[in-house]
Amino acid sequence: MIIIMNINVLIFLFGVLASVGQAQTPLAFSLNEALTYAVVHSPNVLNTQLDERIAKARTREITGLGFPQINGSIDFKDYLDLPTSLLPGDFFGRPGQYVPVRFGTKYNATAGFSFSQLLFSGEYIAGLQASKAFQELSKINTQRSMLELEIAVTKAYYTVLVNAYRLKTFNANILRLQKILNDTRAYAEQGFAERIDAKRIEVQYNNVLAEHDKVQRLMQLSVELLKFQMGFPIRDSVILKDSLNRFKIGASEVGALNIDQRPDINALNAQKQLQELDVRRLRLGYLPSIAAYGAYQTNAQREDFTFFEFDKNNPQKQWYTISLIGLSINMPIFDGLQRHQKISQAQLNLQKVKNAQFLLEQAAQLELKSALVQFENARRSLTTQEQNIALAEEVFEVSQKKFNNGLGNNLELVNAETSLKEAQNNYFNALYDYLIARTDIQKSTGISTLK
Repeated sequence: MIIIMNINVLIFLFGVLASVGQAQTPLAFSLNEALTYAVVHSPNVLNTQLDERIAKARTREITGLGFPQINGSIDFKDYLDLPTSLLPGDFFGRPGQYVPVRFGTKYNATAGFSFSQLLFSGEYIAGLQASKAFQELSKINTQRSMLELEIAVTKAYYTVLVNAYRLKTFNANILRLQKILNDTRAYAEQGFAERIDAKRIEVQYNNVLAEHDKVQRLMQLSVELLKFQMGFPIRDSVILKDSLNRFKIGASEVGALNIDQRPDINALNAQKQLQELDVRRLRLGYLPSIAAYGAYQTNAQREDFTFFEFDKNNPQKQWYTISLIGLSINMPIFDGLQRHQKISQAQLNLQKVKNAQFLLEQAAQLELKSALVQFENARRSLTTQEQNIALAEEVFEVSQKKFNNGLGNNLELVNAETSLKEAQNNYFNALYDYLIARTDIQKSTGISTLK
C-alpha cells in the first residue's frame, strides 16, 4: 500500500494579491478550523442567521398584539373663522327663515389617551403558534445552510490536498526523468545508447513538464475556490495543516446511517406544521373575537390663549373630561363562503406539502444508498490503484536497472515510465473520488459537525 506523505509544510499556498503592497502573513487552517472560519465569515450563513433573528422579532411582534394597545393624543385648533350653523328662525322671531349663527371659541385644545385589549381571537392564537413554527423553520434553514457550507468547504479542502500531492509527485517525476535524460544523453555520446533513445526520454520529459504546469494552474484555482467557500479574502494566503492520511477511513467505520437529521426533511416537516396551522387559523376565524376598550379625554375652549390658567368659577378657564369603557364582539355571520374556499385551498396546499414530503424521503433514502455504494466502489478502487502504483514503481525500478546495466532497451524503460505515470494519474483520480464519496455520505445523512 502506498504511503501518503505528510504535506503540511509542502502546501504553502499564496493567494493572488489584489493590490501592490507588503504580503500578508499566511494563516494556517486544519479542516475543522477552516469550517469554523467559514461559519463566521460566509455571507450565506450570515444571512440565514439574520433571517433567524428576523423570525424571532416577528414572533415578538405578533405576541405584542395580545398585549394592551395604548395610544395618546394631543390636538390644538385655532379657528381663523368659527364654524357657521343654520338655525330655524323660529328661535329668533323670524319664522320660516334660517338664521346663520357661529358657535364655538377661537381656541380649542384636547388631550387624552385610549386603550384596547384583545380578550379572545382564534386567529390570533393560531397566528402566534404559526410564528413560533416559522421561527423553528428559520433555525432549520440555518442548519441547512451550514451543512451546505460544510460540504462545499470540505470538498474544496480535499481538492487542494489532492492537487498538492499530485504536484509533489510531478516534481519527483521531473527530477527522475531529468536524471534519466541526462544519463541517456551521456550513454549516447559514449556510444552505449542511440540518440533516438534520448529523444524518446526527452518527449516524456516535455510531457511531464506540460502536465506539471497544468496541475500547478489547477492548484492555484483550487486554492482560490477554497478561500471563496470559506469567505476568506482572495488577496491573502493560506496554509493547510492537515494531511491526506487523516481522512482515510475503512468500510467498518461507516456504521448504520439514516436520514433523520437531514435539514431539508426537517424543513418540510416544519412547512407541513405551518400549513396545518394555516388551516386551523382559517377555521378559528368562524369564532367571534372579543376586545375591551376605553378612552379618557379632556378638552378646553378659550377665547384667549390661557390654557395654563385654571379657575373653577370661570367656565372658560376649566378643562372638561370625557371617559368611557366598552366591550366589542365581532362575529362573522356570512361572507359569501369566502372563508370556506380559503380553507379548501389551505387543505389542498397541505396535501401538496405531504406529497413533497413523501417524495423527498424516498429520494433521500435513494441518495443515501447511492452514496454508500459510491463510497464502497471508491474505497475498493483506491485500494486497487494503491496496489497498481506499487507494482508500476517496481516495474520501473527493474527496467531502469536493466537499462543502466545494458540489459534492457530504452523502449522498455519509456513504457515502464508511461505505465507509472498512468498508474499515478489513476491513483489521484481514485483518491479524489474516495474523498468526495466520503463527503457525499455526510451530505446524504445531513449530519453536520458545525454548531
